[in-house]
Amino acid sequence: MTVSPLLGQTLPELTTWVAAQGQPTYRAKQLHQWLYQRGVRQFQDITVFPKSWREQVQPELGRSIIAQRLVAQDGTVKYLLQLQDGNLIETVGIPSADRLTVCVSSQVGCPMACDFCATGKQGFTRNLAVHEILDQVLTVQTDMARRVSHLVFMGMGEPLLNLEPVIAAVQRLNQDCGISQRAMTISTVGVPHQIERLAQAQLQTTLAVSLHAPTQELRQRLIPSGRHYPLEQLLQDCRDYVARTKRRLSFEYTLLAGVNDTPELAHTLAKLLRGWQSHLNLIPYNPIQDAPYERPRTEQIQAFQKICESYHLEITVRRTRGLSAQAACGQLRSLAAKLVSSPAQQD
Repeated sequence: MTVSPLLGQTLPELTTWVAAQGQPTYRAKQLHQWLYQRGVRQFQDITVFPKSWREQVQPELGRSIIAQRLVAQDGTVKYLLQLQDGNLIETVGIPSADRLTVCVSSQVGCPMACDFCATGKQGFTRNLAVHEILDQVLTVQTDMARRVSHLVFMGMGEPLLNLEPVIAAVQRLNQDCGISQRAMTISTVGVPHQIERLAQAQLQTTLAVSLHAPTQELRQRLIPSGRHYPLEQLLQDCRDYVARTKRRLSFEYTLLAGVNDTPELAHTLAKLLRGWQSHLNLIPYNPIQDAPYERPRTEQIQAFQKICESYHLEITVRRTRGLSAQAACGQLRSLAAKLVSSPAQQD
């Protein structure tokens, strides 16, 4: 029988486990604090527990191993984490003056196969469990010695294809780690019926929908899954989501030079999103290997933005972070053998 790791369990569940060990139930609160606030990696390191008990039991906490840590010139840190089964994932810590954001992975690899995304070219291995999602946040928080204030499910994988563990992780991060749900964003390229299921959970998170194209023809060329989830249906599901949750949407749009950044497509996109309770996030493309795309010139980005703003859309252009460590948006990819064989920090 597989024993669930202690990380990811609620306080009542930890209380049940502690009682089953013949320990007083107040130790559950101590265990909860060491797991979720201190980020302990081994049970033997919980020094408030009797030494005899720590030597007697060896429960699995559910923590990963940092296989590599890459530091970008702007202070962004990309972590290659080795899971208990040997699989590797990447997570990113993005510090600024007033916050620490973690870019969280939800799967090992990704099945969506978007043509301009490094993770999509890696293929799909499996979904992550709740404790493996929490571990990423605690790893960054402990390593960077700062409290995580924001997180985005924009790492490896499609969160809505692993929806139940993602929802559970959001709840644990909120209730046990003290991170506001309003400071969390769940990103999706669009999965049929899953936006409705997410709405039913009544989370206070932000939903970010990756459009990347304002027409069905172009979108399904860039996003293979778009063939099975027409743009018109995706947008209707988004409207239903806003109506049900009363939460504003964010639309993500990666700008690819000469592909989806023309003035004509800017007008088409703006007309499509005009009147929404939404925010448009333009993302200049971050180069990856094996993809025939280029980043638009600054004047192209500005022209696209200006056209969209003329339709009174709320827009930001995402500032690129972590580029020198291959940690920017769309660049996450587990190059397992190469990275594990060279675990030194790189600047």
